[in-house]
Amino acid sequence: MSKTRVDDMLIEMIEPKIREINEKFSNGEKLTQDDINTLLLKSQYNHINHLDDKLNETVETVKNLEHKFDKLENQYKSDFGSLKNEYKSDFDKLENQYKNDFGSLKNEYKSDFDKLENQYKSDFGSLKNEYKSDFEKLRQEIETTIQKALNKNMMLLITIIGVFLTLSKLIDKF
Repeated sequence: MSKTRVDDMLIEMIEPKIREINEKFSNGEKLTQDDINTLLLKSQYNHINHLDDKLNETVETVKNLEHKFDKLENQYKSDFGSLKNEYKSDFDKLENQYKNDFGSLKNEYKSDFDKLENQYKSDFGSLKNEYKSDFEKLRQEIETTIQKALNKNMMLLITIIGVFLTLSKLIDKF
């Protein structure tokens, strides 16, 4: 950012007062709060100008970096494009070879896989039928055991409640 006319006008406005303060200070006179505020204003203005200069330097540096990055990007695109073209035919050949090899392997082993799949289905079906009745019996046994346990617990609960009620009635009578 560069200095504006407002900056120049502000510094011109306080410059006479600054000279007056310098004379007072040189003569050993006491400075007023207004004098100190004016000096602080000048100091802040100088600080702002310094920051503006640094900002200008930073902006210029960023522009230079952007230019360098643009050059690098263009170089990268160029280099990558030439590498891409250089190896594209090799990759195309490799891809075609892979497709051919994979296709022949697929055809070669397809019948073996079909036979294995049919054998698996047959074996699994017979195992399923063989163990289906065993699993059904086991399920029924588990259900029966659970039902018996529930019935037993229910009877025990009813008995305990009956005993508790009987005891509470006996206690109430005494």
